[in-house]
Amino acid sequence: MTRRVVVTGLGLVTPLGNNAPDTWANILNGVSGIVPITYFDTTHYLVKIAAQLKNFDPHDYMDRTEVRRHDPYQHYIIAAAREAIASSGFEIKESERQRSSAVVGSSTGGLKSYQEYSAIIHETGNPRKMTPFGIPMLVVNAGSNVVSIMTGACGPSCIPVSACASGADCIGYAFDMIRHGRIDRALAGCGDFPIIDLGIAAFDRIGAMSRDNATPARASRPFDKERSGFVFGEGAAVLVLEELESARRRGATILAEMAGYASTSDAFHRTAPEPEGSGAVEAMKYALEVAGLRPEEVDYINAHGTATELNDVMETRAVKRLFGDHAYRLVMSSTKSMTGHAMGTTAAMEAAFSVLAIRDQVAPPTINHEVPDPQCDLDCAPNQARPMPIRVAMSNSFGFGGHNASLVFRMFND
Repeated sequence: MTRRVVVTGLGLVTPLGNNAPDTWANILNGVSGIVPITYFDTTHYLVKIAAQLKNFDPHDYMDRTEVRRHDPYQHYIIAAAREAIASSGFEIKESERQRSSAVVGSSTGGLKSYQEYSAIIHETGNPRKMTPFGIPMLVVNAGSNVVSIMTGACGPSCIPVSACASGADCIGYAFDMIRHGRIDRALAGCGDFPIIDLGIAAFDRIGAMSRDNATPARASRPFDKERSGFVFGEGAAVLVLEELESARRRGATILAEMAGYASTSDAFHRTAPEPEGSGAVEAMKYALEVAGLRPEEVDYINAHGTATELNDVMETRAVKRLFGDHAYRLVMSSTKSMTGHAMGTTAAMEAAFSVLAIRDQVAPPTINHEVPDPQCDLDCAPNQARPMPIRVAMSNSFGFGGHNASLVFRMFND
């Protein structure tokens, strides 16, 4: 017998706010977080924009020594986890440690530290210039390590790494462990800092990024005919997942129920999605089966929606294939139009947005939707948030390498 899993808290560090309330308010107001890049000199780069954090100070969350010992992506995870813990009232008793987990991943790891220390060693010729904290700064599993130490969680903390689906798969892995009785509670999510010159150069080299540098706020245009590619983002998102009875015993506030999760692989191409969305269809279909829901019960989908032609068209086709006529009755919006694309972390952010959409009964908008693409003809809540009944929300994430992940949340009812 499987158990019910609920969301009792969340934390966000995004280009739209350094906490969940500020981020969500800006999402609903259709604010763009995309600005000119200030992290490095973009003189020789064709891409000069990204969705950067604003006024984030890691010293607000840890002392100066700890700041030096962590990569920026870990700073973001620590901040988001602290907010998630505080919002949930999450606390692990000594007797609960083995049944509690931290599943907080990263798709990029410590890229910034890797690049900086590689340059130092190369320039000086002295390998002793490498910090003794180098390994934990670089690895992608450090978020789970930091959060497990923070909370005392001793349950499984290994993380899936699945490119841009990483955050969804981390949340899904935690969900499965709770649902099947291995653990009772988890902090799950992702953190990434991809806005470095190496990252921009690599993705621009394959023609995936927007070069709309003159108007940054309009650069990310999912499902729009004049889309020009995706824009890098950054940050972290952490959800608190609990087995229902465990949450009830401690009197936790339940934001939503997590009802389903599935992941699939395209087995098609290194970077491009399968054009008809076969893998995406299967992920959505199985996630709904796990949830015990029919496609016509879904009210809102937070789309992967990267503002690339390959993704936007494929995703629209996939939703039509699975949902049939109901595809035209639901709302499918892309919050990447505001947050940019923070790689695997965006999947976790969008899971949080789906929970908040259910809580507040409002679908986030897709901003910059001005010239509808006839191939992307579903309702994307263009330019304005849409107050509407949302009983069931789905969050879809698709990553390079053919990774597809779908999460299903629903309004909690006893």
